[in-house]
Amino acid sequence: MKSLNSMRISGFDVLPLFEGGKGISISNGESSGAWAAAGAVGTFSGVNADSYDSDGQPIPQQYFGRTRVERHEELIRYAIDGGVTQAKIAHEIAGGRGPIHINVLWEMAAAERVLVGILERAGKLVHGVTCGAGMPYKVAEIAAHFGVHYYPIVSSGRAFRALWKRAYHKFSELLGGVVYEDPWRAGGHNGLSNSEDPAHPEDPYPRVLELRERLREFGLDETPIIMAGGVWYLREWENWIDNPELGPIAFQFGTRPLLTEESPISDAWKQRLLTLNEGDVYLNNFSPTGMWSSAVENAFLRELKERHDHQIAFTREPIGDHDTAFLTGPRKQPLFVTAHDKSRAEQWIAAGHTEAMKTPDSTLIFVKHEIMRDIRTDQTECMGCLSTCNFSNWSQLEGHTTGKKTDPRSFCIQKTLQVIGHSDEVENQLMFAGHAAFRFKDDPFYSNGFVPTVHQLVDRLVTGD
Repeated sequence: MKSLNSMRISGFDVLPLFEGGKGISISNGESSGAWAAAGAVGTFSGVNADSYDSDGQPIPQQYFGRTRVERHEELIRYAIDGGVTQAKIAHEIAGGRGPIHINVLWEMAAAERVLVGILERAGKLVHGVTCGAGMPYKVAEIAAHFGVHYYPIVSSGRAFRALWKRAYHKFSELLGGVVYEDPWRAGGHNGLSNSEDPAHPEDPYPRVLELRERLREFGLDETPIIMAGGVWYLREWENWIDNPELGPIAFQFGTRPLLTEESPISDAWKQRLLTLNEGDVYLNNFSPTGMWSSAVENAFLRELKERHDHQIAFTREPIGDHDTAFLTGPRKQPLFVTAHDKSRAEQWIAAGHTEAMKTPDSTLIFVKHEIMRDIRTDQTECMGCLSTCNFSNWSQLEGHTTGKKTDPRSFCIQKTLQVIGHSDEVENQLMFAGHAAFRFKDDPFYSNGFVPTVHQLVDRLVTGD
């Protein structure tokens, strides 16, 4: 295994190893401070981070506003307060030994307001901003205003070219690096384009090489590229290290830091990671963001699959094969389906999936009564956690609606991520992870259920394992 040379990151000479930012509250001040203290790069999540009461307990993010707009403003206040809290914790733990970065998602609610609000109050404690999940044109301007470096997250050279041409060329001196997040291997939301097949992963090397070529086109030969998604043993990436064709390369770890002592996730989640098999993490398109995402197979995802599978198309008037009346709702409104689909629907109803819910695509899904109740409650209690939401039709733009019907095939992402981040409940909640998570099971480092400290993990990574 080649030796890892230090790299200049956000004003520090550190190992070229990054902690991947994971919201909500999954990478926090404690974990990121520990990464920086170990001579690497720590990253806490600025996505609805936790604040604490006088006893050190997380303050529940409860909403009392009567309207979605009022709840949206409450959410922004929680996000800013939490981000400032985590920045202070990270700064204290790091002790000046490495950089602290904040990770924000451009598609999260009021991303600009939240980032600015945190940096106004804690900017001197933060050295870099990573940002993805969308096209974050404004992040360079915001980072430059506060004198911190910025690290856009992209999944192609084409995406970076668009960002550079539109905005980043004005703030080139603070571009600290570019994160290439592999859209087939990374955990959480993934940047798959419409032209890319989710079932056929592409080799990351030519994609990163193409990104480097774009960087060289703009005179950014020495700007680091941070490889994220699917990285486990660095010895498997040895040909990337000190490779003149690729230029400076660092590596980001999102999944392995979950299983450390400083990781704030529950013991139940940590133990679940040790049992995963290959294929237990896969891409799905249920997210209310409209983006693909990678998560662990569990009852939560199986129920969403069931909604999709228990689905039939309808028309409001008899058209073609859709000539069979099907009565729905308390008023028994007639809709028209095929005879075959009516038979399928009757079987689902007999099995307990008694409630038919309309989707924006002129289909009906069939769910149990308690599922329908939860869907409607979650849609009613929406607090606008995304810039736009397919599930609740929220939009932070004027009018605060996408103008589209709500989609019951999705879910309230804020609710499930808050629950899994603050409880032992993992089977019935969304559990993000990268596709290499199955390697916990066979990696001898974790034998007998061993959970390392962050420092122990960083020391292990340097060896190639």
